[in-house]
Amino acid sequence: MRTVYVNGVYLPEDQAQVSIFDRGFLFGDAVYEVTAVMNGQMVDFDAHMDRLQRSMSELDMKNGYDRKDLLTIQKKLIEKNNLKEGLVYLQVTRGVADRDFDFSDLDVKPGLVLFTQVKKLEANPLAARGQKIVLADDLRWGRSDIKTVQLLYSSLMKTRAKRQGADDVWLCRDGKITEGSSNNAYIVTHNNEIVTRELSTDILHGITRASVLRIARLHQLKIVERAFSVDELLSAREAFSTSASGFVNPVVNVNGTAISDGEPGHVTTALRASYVAESQSASTRQSL
Repeated sequence: MRTVYVNGVYLPEDQAQVSIFDRGFLFGDAVYEVTAVMNGQMVDFDAHMDRLQRSMSELDMKNGYDRKDLLTIQKKLIEKNNLKEGLVYLQVTRGVADRDFDFSDLDVKPGLVLFTQVKKLEANPLAARGQKIVLADDLRWGRSDIKTVQLLYSSLMKTRAKRQGADDVWLCRDGKITEGSSNNAYIVTHNNEIVTRELSTDILHGITRASVLRIARLHQLKIVERAFSVDELLSAREAFSTSASGFVNPVVNVNGTAISDGEPGHVTTALRASYVAESQSASTRQSL
């Protein structure tokens, strides 16, 4: 049984409780981060904590936790659960108060919940065979750059995709791809250019995205940050997604149409290999 962390206490998961008046439960008034763990060490810890701080700031959420304390908590959870490969989930809520839309006078300590998940990150079967995705309209709220727990639409669309025999969904707005249900989206053109949507309020500012684009530049690959159309996707040489839980995963089929030859592409495969290699030495990028 896992050990989890709830508001200052480490305890078995079946004993964990949160208040029914927690605004994360009542309003979805919460933000989160998911950090990959390889060889018992967190990947890109500081970048995830930077984004957590940004999300909280964008929601006018009080920051009641020191980064060193958050690092200590996550390290202890990894140790207590003997986690070698998987994920650490961290969620901060605005706190506990009687239900009211207005939080302008609220002065309570933010809620903090963390837990670990075992997951095969390196030997992900989707990386070997490639993902089949379907497309759906992007009807999420207009601040997709804030990593909130308001994930119902993405959850609904991914579930619908699974029921259609696909692995995931990519969302579209005005004929252009925004991102996946929980990942950033890319194509590789026939000129070997990597195209991905520019950072804005339309997409999450992915931590893995930033690392993979840096790696791509080291490989002398050209990066073009702009929106790409569904037609460009269907005619692309390669397509792939990035996320903390999936690393770099090829996309080989969209709405029943094969991308190129329907196999994971060389650029995607090379980027994934490089990113996995970096993740193996994740401890060198952790705060102390």
